[in-house]
Amino acid sequence: MADIIVVGGGHAGCEAALACANIGFDTILVTGNLNMVGSMHCNPSIGGPAKGVVVREIDALGGYMGKNSDMCQIQTKMLNQSKGPAVWALRFQEDKLLYVREMKKHLETTENLSLIEAIVTDLIVENNKINGVVLEDGTKIFAEAVILTTGTYLDSRILRGHWTSKEGPDGQKTSKGISEALKRCGFTIQRLKTGTPPRIKASTIDFSKTSIEYGDEKIWRYSFDEGYESILKVRKPCYLTYTNLDIHNLIMDNLDKSAMYGGVVEGVGPRYCPSIEDKVVRFKDKERHQIFFEPESLELDQEYIQGFSTSMPVEVQDQMIRLLPGLKDCEVIRYAYAIEYDAIDPLELWPSLETKLVKNLFTAGQINGTSGYEEAAAQGLIAGINACQSLKGKEPLILKRDEAYIGVMIDDLVTKGTKEPYRLLTSRAEHRLLLRHDNADLRLREKGYECVLIKEEQYNKLKLKKQAIEKTINDFKLLKIKPNEENNKVLEAVGSSPLFEGTTLEALIKRPEVDYKTILKLLDMANISLDIFYDNKDEILEQVEIHIKYEGYIKKALDSASKMRMYEDKIIPDYINYDDVDNIALEAREKFKKIRPKTIGQASRISGVNPADIAVLVVYVEKINRG
Repeated sequence: MADIIVVGGGHAGCEAALACANIGFDTILVTGNLNMVGSMHCNPSIGGPAKGVVVREIDALGGYMGKNSDMCQIQTKMLNQSKGPAVWALRFQEDKLLYVREMKKHLETTENLSLIEAIVTDLIVENNKINGVVLEDGTKIFAEAVILTTGTYLDSRILRGHWTSKEGPDGQKTSKGISEALKRCGFTIQRLKTGTPPRIKASTIDFSKTSIEYGDEKIWRYSFDEGYESILKVRKPCYLTYTNLDIHNLIMDNLDKSAMYGGVVEGVGPRYCPSIEDKVVRFKDKERHQIFFEPESLELDQEYIQGFSTSMPVEVQDQMIRLLPGLKDCEVIRYAYAIEYDAIDPLELWPSLETKLVKNLFTAGQINGTSGYEEAAAQGLIAGINACQSLKGKEPLILKRDEAYIGVMIDDLVTKGTKEPYRLLTSRAEHRLLLRHDNADLRLREKGYECVLIKEEQYNKLKLKKQAIEKTINDFKLLKIKPNEENNKVLEAVGSSPLFEGTTLEALIKRPEVDYKTILKLLDMANISLDIFYDNKDEILEQVEIHIKYEGYIKKALDSASKMRMYEDKIIPDYINYDDVDNIALEAREKFKKIRPKTIGQASRISGVNPADIAVLVVYVEKINRG
């Protein structure tokens, strides 16, 4: 018997298992193939808009995805550097084979964690409480809590045209029994779809027909902790090309052969990561669409064709591929396919990711209706933390929308639900200026410490960083730069106006064209040194620059978040009977009864609930609280 069983070894399962074991609980990870833990079945990259911030948040809380990404990266890039810090985000190309090996090694050497290679076919549930799982050979494993992270393996099938096969990604075995077990418990099962593009032999590509896309010269890092440097120390470029009207016409001529448009697909596909035939149909005015060639591993002569996923039959795919610039004479290693799989309705989850129907049963990742490695890993981490909190008899960790992108994602899922694979976007976060790449540790590391995932040494470093930022901000308010020829030349070089009187560093760095590196040059010429008692001075100065430059905007965002917190802090008692609440609309009553919102804030975000319903509910809850 274990304390906690994690089912599935994808990105959600790895984070969940590591969190539970590191907190100190006896944990078992059960997965179909231990050589594929943390596998990148689709794109060989981690991060992107919003997603890159999520990886930083995972690391800040004590998760592992960022550290493994740092070690296995072969290209790093900071996106949106020409824009404000609210939309900065990292994206790494990863060596996908190394990523899996390093993840497996870490799992194998983690205390309190056992690994079992097997397929789970049933759940052991008694009196609406989880007691364990049943393996394919009939073996029963008992536990106090179970976390399901089944990814796209839940009764999955692969589709190319009208050909289908009952299997999971990369030809792995599908999990057949869990869906039926969930249905017996009363869960609503929905069918979702995603897909993956072709893989091409790199040595057969004519890259001269494409444009090269390098990463940044700077080697960026996801992790806030030292000791997770790049293993390969190799920079690999990507390549950019475009579709053309010949490809678009071929797709339209063969649309009925596509699994998606030919009636074979049952599941709903992702709106924000559509197949190439979906793009051509939906955006008929576009003469071309971006396609990237991405390296998958230094050990593979293989490129991933980003943006070219399709469910067309192989013979049509082959023609489509050879019409792409650079691929006329290529060798196709694997053709694209669509995959559909079972997921639950996330409205059947509490914000802790515990299911409402079965106590101590948690779910994370694509079983909850999401897409993406980063979204899955974040849910796995939160589910792992909250499974432990439940067994300890403690309150769950619920991240608010102004605290983390992770909080935005989970709140969206459990409050609004989803009928298609959910993808995290910066536009979903109303407080994105507060949820930046650079301040994830300042926002969340203390919470990781409270959950026992962040060690004392890491926490002490955080406190030192906060002190250094505060002191340096004060120094910027006090220190002045004199007007002289040398200083004005430095300012002129960055397109800034000259000084005519002594000016504080605070006033200077508020100028849009002046950054902290310019300030350091001015200080150096004045023989003034900043006493920054922190090992990474650039990190401190970046924080100071953002704090001072965007002070007005940040204050406005904080005030807005504070007003919303008034609703977030109004707790709705679990025992409330919504049939006793007079004067609310029928739709609102039904939604409240199904979702059982924890706070007035969550209730206000439910689709179909209007402000009048919330006003009535506030009065009713206040009446209950007064007794």
